[in-house]
Amino acid sequence: MLREATAALTILPHASPHLEAALLLCDATGHTRTELLVRPEIALGAADLARFEALIQRRLTGEPIAYIRGRQAFWTLELEITPDALIPRPETELLVELALERLRADAPLRVLDAGSGSGAIAAALASERPAWTLIATDRTMGAARLTGRNLRTWALGNAQVIRCDWLRPIAERSLDAIIANPPYVPDADPHLGQGDLIREPRNALAAGPDGLDAIRTLSTQATSRLRPAGFIALEHGFDQGSAVRTILNRHGFEDIHTHPDLGGRERATTGRLPA
Repeated sequence: MLREATAALTILPHASPHLEAALLLCDATGHTRTELLVRPEIALGAADLARFEALIQRRLTGEPIAYIRGRQAFWTLELEITPDALIPRPETELLVELALERLRADAPLRVLDAGSGSGAIAAALASERPAWTLIATDRTMGAARLTGRNLRTWALGNAQVIRCDWLRPIAERSLDAIIANPPYVPDADPHLGQGDLIREPRNALAAGPDGLDAIRTLSTQATSRLRPAGFIALEHGFDQGSAVRTILNRHGFEDIHTHPDLGGRERATTGRLPA
């Protein structure tokens, strides 16, 4: 069954057929991947088979596997995922790494995850830094509720979620850092019509003709919400590093640097306000 499902899934672009088939088989049967490897002779009952075939059919229609399974690994956590939010990507873990490296671990910092979606960034940072207060914001009800559920699942009492548009209700000079994976795909980018992106919330992906509208808004609002020497880290497209550096510079940020992801592509830019 695993071989047949793997073969069927090869028709999907950008898929990992064997891994996805194995994960869905685990979900359908309740077995772990280790059990599937060491006991390939396990027989599937009729109910297991029906569940597995239904899951494979959902994947063959193009539904993202994270939405089918209802969960996705991010950092050291497994998060609930629904179509209300963008599916967390491994590349976004770079933002978590940068925040952990550049902000004091033992200080009572107020750190905001803007446009939190599933709450992945806020949850990861709250789990690593109990001395920090994490604030997650998202303007959609579905995403805000999803973030809240993930924070409660992991008992992250140092994190909260606010439904709002970026930083609008946040008090001036109240934040030590803003970490964000905002939408940054140009509206006309053909990738929006391919793969998982077709099913993900468009407002979490696209941001104007050049993809930088959300980053401009965040940079503008951040200058009044951050305290002196406040830190900002923004994820962006591999070809947007220069433009994001220019935006941050125009808004008075200093110590601006762009950082590569594991593939060597420019992926996140950081900066600080003057002290």
